[in-house]
Amino acid sequence: MAIKKYRPITPGMRHRIGNTYSEITTSTPEKTLTTTLRNTGGRNNQGRMTMRYLGGGNKRQYRIIDFKRNNFGVEGEVKTIEYDPNRTAFICLVVFKNGDKRYILAPAGIKVGQIVVSGAGSAPELGNTLPLSEVPLGSMIHAIELQPGKGAQMVRSAGTSAQLLSREGKYALLKLSSGENRLVLANCLATMGTVSNGDHSLEVKGKAGKSRHLGRRPRVRGVAMNPVDHPMGGGEGRSTGGHPRSRNGQKSKGLKTRDKNKASSKHILSRKKK
Repeated sequence: MAIKKYRPITPGMRHRIGNTYSEITTSTPEKTLTTTLRNTGGRNNQGRMTMRYLGGGNKRQYRIIDFKRNNFGVEGEVKTIEYDPNRTAFICLVVFKNGDKRYILAPAGIKVGQIVVSGAGSAPELGNTLPLSEVPLGSMIHAIELQPGKGAQMVRSAGTSAQLLSREGKYALLKLSSGENRLVLANCLATMGTVSNGDHSLEVKGKAGKSRHLGRRPRVRGVAMNPVDHPMGGGEGRSTGGHPRSRNGQKSKGLKTRDKNKASSKHILSRKKK
């Protein structure tokens, strides 16, 4: 996990800060665990643009990730640690003793040849998946389920982790990386450790072309549009155009958009830090 600065032999490389990918062991994905990924360009099945500022980019293959970790009680050996263009974290290929091959999110510090296992009764060691009821208090965990058996939904991006603070009844109290304290059912699965590629947030693209490689087209500011196109458009010169808001009139800069009657709100004990 390290980043590097480039010699400014071109203007686009002057400010670029990239990843060294020193943990990556192979550049060829497992063919049986990949599938095609169609590039929509932001268009729907009628060919109409429904998402703006998408399109182009390099062609990708989707790596099928095992978020359920339901190969219970079977030991698996980490064969490779790989780059995944579809997510910020690295992934690793695990080959189980029963011949099954699966991709999982790579925890920080995992090595090729390491043994991982999932299910109740597993040791609370790096890369192992076990219920929150068996995770030691104070441990750092990731890839956390919200509903038992549904698969990991929380704490999956690069460098993130959550801390198990306490258990009470059928719930476990977690502190997320945003600062939010949240209750999760204690029989939900979680994986020990922190997600890999923690330096991802320190990378700097250095040029607009890097965003185009990722399939992101230039975003037009609302104040640069006409009044017919955006609530903040129009005016003479560099006028601000009123209160900051989205294209459809939704106010930004602090407006809370979470549904007050959302069923899961009762499980959130304290919101994230300001």
